[in-house]
Amino acid sequence: MSKTLFSQRRDGRVAALQYLYAWSLNDPKNLSEDLVTFFENMEHPRAHYAYAEEIIQGVILNQAEIDAIIKGLAQNWDFARIAKIDLAILRLAVFEMKHRKDIPPVVSINEAIDLSKQFSNIDSKRFINGILDRYKGQIGRDSRKVETA
Repeated sequence: MSKTLFSQRRDGRVAALQYLYAWSLNDPKNLSEDLVTFFENMEHPRAHYAYAEEIIQGVILNQAEIDAIIKGLAQNWDFARIAKIDLAILRLAVFEMKHRKDIPPVVSINEAIDLSKQFSNIDSKRFINGILDRYKGQIGRDSRKVETA
């Protein structure tokens, strides 16, 4: 993967996390209009964040399924007590691991841990890693490889 694409994906994940966190606190009446406003206030043009939009739309569209996966993996944790920022990170990573076969699951896990280091508290990375590592064992694909159709 080129450095530019990697950088865009990283920026995309950060933007998606920021949006999904805000969305979890205040579900907008009109998602399309809300996304326009969100991306107008970003550092780069909206096209730079195409990957973010894909993640945002995917997580919102598949929220019930993603949340059910997280609930099943968060043993001994009350789902409602998961910090909203950690939940946004988990939703993003589970979406990638389930729906983006072009991204090895270990990459999604590493990116989620990096996001938790940047945006959450010191203990979050262990919690997030534990849940995503359990999910990695359930998805039935090589965690280090891209899957082609």
